Amino acid sequence: MKAIYKPLGLASLAWLLTFTLGLVSLQAMADGQEDLQPPQRVIQHTSDELQKNLQKPEYKNDFSKATRFVDKILETHVDFDRVSMLILGKFWKTATPEQQVRFKHEFRTLLVRTYTTAFTEYANWNIRYLPLAVNDGDSNKVVVRTEILQSGAKPVSVNYRMVNLNDDWKVYDVLIEGISLVQNYRTSFTNEVSRTGSLEQLISELSQRNSSALKEPVGGNPPKS
Repeated sequence: MKAIYKPLGLASLAWLLTFTLGLVSLQAMADGQEDLQPPQRVIQHTSDELQKNLQKPEYKNDFSKATRFVDKILETHVDFDRVSMLILGKFWKTATPEQQVRFKHEFRTLLVRTYTTAFTEYANWNIRYLPLAVNDGDSNKVVVRTEILQSGAKPVSVNYRMVNLNDDWKVYDVLIEGISLVQNYRTSFTNEVSRTGSLEQLISELSQRNSSALKEPVGGNPPKS
């Protein structure tokens, strides 16, 4: 089951840092960032909230409290229904309503835990916003293009696919150097279901992994009491 927690084609640590810190790194760089568009401001606001809070000792020393805070923030800004549907692909259509609900819950738990662990360990990043890419023919979908900057390192391209739901912009995919989070997990989960022959088995193993991770978050460092 270990394979389903690592997107294909990327070193796990590199992916963890770039994907996670793409959304939760430091606030937008001051120069030229004043005129951000609404979907860009969603990313900036999320960044600011997580940066401001998760470096506080009360969160750094309490993993459970930190994950609850991250979950609350991501619930507001991520379209988990769309993400879950896209990741499961053909299996979403054949899943029972109960399985759909359970998968969404377990995948959301996985992402929240990943964000929380990486952000409490790494914080010295900045975001540079590039011109917004508008989806031709569908003004309700855009790509927020950014670069993640760290002193002495090459900028990393991190783009966010976003959808406007009732005047509320939400993220439904993240692309790191052109590699899609959704596509990577869809490939990994599809392979896992093909191997076991059971979507139920995939959901159960995700649940077991998430439960055990309450004692040992991503990265292998147990949370402090």
